[in-house]
Amino acid sequence: MTDIRVTVAIPTLAADSVLAECLESLALQTGIRVEIVVVDNSGQGLVRRKGVAGGSVRVIENQRNEGFGAAINAVYRSSQAPYVAALNDDAVAGRGWAQALVDAAESDSRVGMCASRILLAGSGTLDSAGMLIARDGSSKQRGHGLPADSFPKREEVLFPSGCAALYRRAMLNEIGGFDEDFFLYCEDTDLGLRAQRAGWRCLYVPDAVVEHRYSYSAGRASARKAFYVERNRLFVLVKNFPLRLAPGAWFAALARYFWHGWYILRGRGAAAKYQHDGGSALELAWFIVRAHWTLIANWRILREKRRRIHETAKIGNREFIALLRRHAITVREVAAI
Repeated sequence: MTDIRVTVAIPTLAADSVLAECLESLALQTGIRVEIVVVDNSGQGLVRRKGVAGGSVRVIENQRNEGFGAAINAVYRSSQAPYVAALNDDAVAGRGWAQALVDAAESDSRVGMCASRILLAGSGTLDSAGMLIARDGSSKQRGHGLPADSFPKREEVLFPSGCAALYRRAMLNEIGGFDEDFFLYCEDTDLGLRAQRAGWRCLYVPDAVVEHRYSYSAGRASARKAFYVERNRLFVLVKNFPLRLAPGAWFAALARYFWHGWYILRGRGAAAKYQHDGGSALELAWFIVRAHWTLIANWRILREKRRRIHETAKIGNREFIALLRRHAITVREVAAI
């Protein structure tokens, strides 16, 4: 298998027809050999029991849901290809997807990550063209909801959405892969920021097209998502943001909470969707309290991780802050999506 250039890691919980469609799209890749690995996080052996994966697909079966980052790490550690791609089980890759990503990565040895052009399935609009970050550590998709051809050129972005991303093995070896403590959501943000600190670059590759059924597996506005997004935003902030940005980050978070409330009243944004699906503003407030309490409980661990990041950083605070500002999104825009 030495001629395989990329191993594609697909975490799954459902192992249904959506996963089968994803795997079929990978079997049809052109121009490059790919290894396909499904990580069954169902804890019930659903991939094996349902027979979704064919004989050419390797399956890693977990006894419980280990989370997204742990799933990608398991594939990375058990493979040998120079590139590891992450792909959601609710995504369908275009035939030239893997080849386009690898070609972009090999255009420059310091490119450690590549972002796909991810389309909202059946809509003709973008899900993401790379990722943006707000002052409070929140991250959102660049171009979400814009026309599919809004970003036609290959260009540098901050980091890719983990929905459909390529990572160079040498980069993962250097920075240590995904932080498995995140479990779900924002682990791609943390990895991308750590990679940038270590001097790696990210390219957006418009020819690497994927269609995505947005939040099909985990739910668009579930209680679980609300808690983990807020908790992991705080983890990202403490681990990766320069100390001089901390005061502004807390004020930005307060502003985002305000805008969430504003958009709830107008029926817009994820918070309004959560309320529409049976949740309440009071529950969202409780998730914020829980997230901050969890931050306090994990403070020492996060501080040690932060120390290690700074010890191995190849770019200084000034350059890193400029990078964050170059790829910024406002907290109002975060609340509106």
